[in-house]
Order: sequence, then C-alpha cells, then structure tokens
Amino acid sequence: MESLVCIEPRQFAYKQIEKPVLTAGNAIVRIRRIGICGTDLHAFEGTQPYFSYPRILGHELAGDLVEADGAPDFMPGEAITFIPYFNCGYCIACRSGKPNCCVRIQVSGVHIDGGMVEYLSVPSYSLVHGDGLSHDELALVEPLAIGAHGVRRADVQPGENVLVVGAGPIGLGTMEFARIAGANVIALDINESRLAFCKNRLGVSHTVNALSPDVAEQLSVITNGDMPTVVIDATGSLRAINTAFAYMAHSGRYVLVGLQKGDISFSHPEFHKREATLMSSRNATRVDFEHVIASMKKGLVDPTTYITHRVGFDQIQSEFESWLDPANGVIKAIASF
Repeated sequence: MESLVCIEPRQFAYKQIEKPVLTAGNAIVRIRRIGICGTDLHAFEGTQPYFSYPRILGHELAGDLVEADGAPDFMPGEAITFIPYFNCGYCIACRSGKPNCCVRIQVSGVHIDGGMVEYLSVPSYSLVHGDGLSHDELALVEPLAIGAHGVRRADVQPGENVLVVGAGPIGLGTMEFARIAGANVIALDINESRLAFCKNRLGVSHTVNALSPDVAEQLSVITNGDMPTVVIDATGSLRAINTAFAYMAHSGRYVLVGLQKGDISFSHPEFHKREATLMSSRNATRVDFEHVIASMKKGLVDPTTYITHRVGFDQIQSEFESWLDPANGVIKAIASF
C-alpha cells in the first residue's frame, strides 16, 4: 500500500509498505481524510519534541472501519475517527483516569508511525463512532478536542474573561470551546488576517495584536481592569508563553496547550502575588472527543469553517512546504484518499 514517510527534516518520500493485518485487540481502518496539524509541520521543520526520523506522520484522521477485534459496538464500513494517543492502561496516569498523559504513551505520527497511509492498524479501544458526521468533520474532531481539553483543564466558567494566545487551528478550537463554556473570549496573535478570521468567522468579540506596544493596557480596558482570569497559550512560542504571564488576573489560571523545547521563565514575585495556577494540557480524552462530536451535531461548532486548503494524498509532498508560509493563509489543510 502507499505511504508518505518523513525521512528527515524537510524531506518526504512516497513508499510502498505492507498492508496491516488484523491482530488481537486491534482494528484496521481505511484512511479517508488526513488533517495537517502543527505537530506535522514542526516535525517537517525538525522542531518537534518527542520525535525521531524516519516517521510516517498523521494523527488527525478519519476513515472507514474495515474490521476489528474486540470492538463489538462497531460495524465494518462505518465512518469513524479514533483517539490517536495509545496508552498502556496501568501506569499512574492511566490508573488516575488520565490516559492522555500516560507514562508510556505512543502518539500516532509522533512516537509511532501515523496515518499518511492507505490502511492503518489502531487499538480497538481507541475507536470513536462517527455518529453521522462526514469524513471532513471527523478529521477535525481531534484538533478541536485538544482545545476542548485545555478549556476543561482551566475549568472555564460562564462570564469569565479568557485570553487565548495564538489563532492557529488549536487556538481557534480553544476559542470555540471557551465560548461554548460561556466565556468572554479574547484572541491574541501577531497575524492580522488570523485575528480577522477570529472576529468575522468565529464571532470573537475582542482581538488584540501581540505586537502592539500596549497589549496589557488593551486587555485591562476589555476586562474592566480585571485582566483575564484564564490565559491559554496555543502558540508553543517561548516568547509568547513567557510574555503572557503578565496578562493574568490575580487568582488567574494559565494553561499551556502549546509546546516548545526550551525552558519557560517568569517573575516569581509577580506569579506568587497573584496566587496563580500554572498547568499544562496534553492531548485529550474520550470525554473531550465526545464533547466535540456532540457540539458539532448541535451546530455549536462548524468544523468545515477551518478547512482552507484541500489536496489529494499524492499532492501532500509537493504542497506541504507551502503550508509553512503564513502568507498562504492556511488554517487547516486536509488531504483525501
């Protein structure tokens, strides 16, 4: 079968590999849609943590179930997605109900080969019913679940001022689920076209350009002097992460969804006097996937809003590098088989 392998940074190659066969406890999925995410882009650039080469990328996936062992509620031929973070089931995180941060986690397309293939074997426990959604919609459940999980980690309450730093796909999904939780959402980014997308397509009331000399003052005005009680970083930029500590309200919570390789730093007195809470948000859980699917079905989220670029599987190699250029206006690229 056909696969696309990232041989090393900035080098892809199409290769014929063996089609997977059904094994105990696993399922075979015919891949239909592949969403291109920041992890894939960073892997291509050579800046992705927890990564080694060569690797088949891809974890924002939708497909049709071919066959499965140990999945009695699933029928061959049904449209599905799956939770692409495969957990051990017995470590401290798994025993605590947090398989998303399993000690031995294997993320599809990161630690192990992913979905840029015709057929993929996945654990049967990871399958998620499509529930009538299209392949396009199902391919976007995972990235939206990342944002939904970050909002759930922050325990966002109705009426709170939530600042989302970064208006890429993960940040946009975070804004959507903060809105669904009843928050007043503020978008912060350096890209004016993405800020316009937030306002015009997602209905975000307040946008701030991070390059402005008076960001803190603008946030103070928007929040009537309180400052945001929740700050969620979705950039993975060290500078953005460090700077945003100053944007938290007293008693605020800061959630790091974005990931980078360096060490964060902040003023201990400034953090301490706020009695602030700092937390990370890694991957997502089945609860988050189900919340996303339910929100799609209720019309609270239109995932097709995010799809700006479409290619066939055989075009990924030639088009991929162009998606790194902000001038091309990529929000979400989708590849189809």
